[in-house]
Amino acid sequence: MRGSRLPPPWLLPLVLSAFAVQTDDFVIIGVLPAIASAMSVSEAAAGQLVTVYSLVYALAAPLWAVLFARVPQRRALLCALAVFAAANVAAPLADGYLTLTALRVLAALAAAVVLPTALALASTLAPPERRGRHLAAVMTGLTGAVLLGVPLGTWIGSLWGWPATFAFCGVLGLVALALAARTLPGGLVEEEHRTLSDLVRPLVDRTVAAVLVITVLTVAGNLAFQTYVAVVLAGLSGVTPVVLGVLLVCSGIGGLLGAQASGHLVDRFGPLRTLRGSVTLFCLTMSALALLWSTAPVPLWAVVPLLVVWSAAAWAVPPSLQTLMLDRAGTRAASRAVAVHSASVYVGAALGGVLGGAAVAASPGLVPVVAAVLAGLGLLFVPGRRRSPTRDRPRAGGAGGGRPPHPRRARRPGTGRHRDGDR
Repeated sequence: MRGSRLPPPWLLPLVLSAFAVQTDDFVIIGVLPAIASAMSVSEAAAGQLVTVYSLVYALAAPLWAVLFARVPQRRALLCALAVFAAANVAAPLADGYLTLTALRVLAALAAAVVLPTALALASTLAPPERRGRHLAAVMTGLTGAVLLGVPLGTWIGSLWGWPATFAFCGVLGLVALALAARTLPGGLVEEEHRTLSDLVRPLVDRTVAAVLVITVLTVAGNLAFQTYVAVVLAGLSGVTPVVLGVLLVCSGIGGLLGAQASGHLVDRFGPLRTLRGSVTLFCLTMSALALLWSTAPVPLWAVVPLLVVWSAAAWAVPPSLQTLMLDRAGTRAASRAVAVHSASVYVGAALGGVLGGAAVAASPGLVPVVAAVLAGLGLLFVPGRRRSPTRDRPRAGGAGGGRPPHPRRARRPGTGRHRDGDR
């Protein structure tokens, strides 16, 4: 029993895969001015590399989920990681902005297979009593990318130039590929053939649709600021790339604390209250940064606490949204809901990149204003009340409003199967 507490060897490459994909998406934030200078484009144009990546992922993820439904999951993950690594290793050889953009599209197409497949493998390989923890571990890879991967990539870029940052992402992909090839069992296939109607079916529930809208708006608000944080901080306090790396580490610590606190708050107060509080705190932080812009330049000590609170609030949002999605979609639709929800995250990222770029073109001081407005709009779609006191919390053994994790298991007397399952 003591050995069972150790994570299985196949879990590490899944976590590292998520870490590599998320780092690759956001690492441009730290080297954006350098890319703009090297490619002779504006910083707003360089920021669209994040937008392109996010938009391609959002469009490709549901499509790949259908086209590759009968492809063994191990094979799909290994092939996608190989393409992902190759696209990043080739980025330093790009001879212009269009070539670099094409490589970002290729990396995003591969990432749209990597992340959903990693989540599906974590759910498939995990024993029922540890499925939630293994899924959470893969999600930790996403959080760790922003907390560690992006600052590390920014630091590498400040020392050896922006091409080294992309090479770093390629190395992460290669390491994940090697570990996955060694530890993942073969012959893993999707349990059922998924069609477009299967992917759309979870949206029938109005609460699920609301969660997707909230996700798009809150992610857009966060990415509008996060994508151009280097530009905003340079104008606000004269922050240099080296100092930016330190500040991203500080904000990363805040994000880690915010994510951990959010999990406890969701368990104690439910996802709805946690979501409202987190988004409200995010809006207040963005409003404070917008006010500080009017008095720029401001000392760095006045900005650092706001960056920490911003990151904590931003990373407190996903756990509550994920809990709401699993709670309302139900366990049987969880895999399809995750694919659609994952796409909605990247739709929000793409929207945030576009609107953030427009704000930067007008004035960097408008970026936190746009971020606050987008997130504030998301609050309007938060459901007003819970359906019942127990629906917001998954019961022991399952995440879908009390449905047993295995349909073959005998139901307890008095359990309303259809009522619970439809939640």
